Amino acid sequence: MTFSPERPLVLIGAGKMGGAMLAGWMARGVDPAAVLVVDPGPPPEIRELLLRHTIRLESAVPDGVKAGVLMLAIKPQMMDAVLGGLVGAVDGDTLVLSIAAGTPVGRFEQAFGQVAITRVMPNTPAQVGRGMSVAFANGATSAAQRATVDDLLAAIGASAWIEREEQMDAVTAVSGSGPAYVFYLVEAMAAAGERAGLDADLAMRLARQTVCGAGELLFQSELEAAELRRNVTSPKGTTEAALKVLMAEDGLQPVFDRAVAAAKRRSEELAG
Repeated sequence: MTFSPERPLVLIGAGKMGGAMLAGWMARGVDPAAVLVVDPGPPPEIRELLLRHTIRLESAVPDGVKAGVLMLAIKPQMMDAVLGGLVGAVDGDTLVLSIAAGTPVGRFEQAFGQVAITRVMPNTPAQVGRGMSVAFANGATSAAQRATVDDLLAAIGASAWIEREEQMDAVTAVSGSGPAYVFYLVEAMAAAGERAGLDADLAMRLARQTVCGAGELLFQSELEAAELRRNVTSPKGTTEAALKVLMAEDGLQPVFDRAVAAAKRRSEELAG
């Protein structure tokens, strides 16, 4: 790790994602004395977490603090207002880590200079420790600092690296926005169940638990998704009949292609 009580991990923003990461770090045994949270109004559950672990909370970074890791967990539209006040907390040994969507590494290099900077796209399952985070680091980031990023992200799920920042728009379109696609799949399955004759509550329960169970099976299994699908599909059975619709030329794949392409374009637009 590249932080300590003397050079703390400074978390800027303790909302849903920042709070999820903070809870994960505490669960993994990160020293609370090595963490400083900066948020003028954290939600009640985060205040309780801070009190339970005696984590320091400030409304702004105190004078004289130099961050070992500066973690930016704020909304992109807040970035311009916040970055100027953080320059004094960053020096050549600081690792800057951002989870702000659509904000490129170059924006942080403008603010802080050529220091180690890593941009991360997490997703909302981080709130239950099952997130998928993808990271891109600039050339000033060392192997040891990459390892620190891996350790911090492990607290909220799995992680991967990309070597070209422009790939972050596609990452955003697949995993960043992806949980919403799955939630909508549950809605669509439940609605189809109602139309097939089930009452609304039962249809939603079936759809919700089926998606949760299938996801857990996928998480625990070493088999590829396609193999798991084939294992459910008996020749000439009910699943095969449904998959002939879903896997037709005008089925689910072209819909997903268009959806991911639309999300990718919007991510590019937001990044400017």
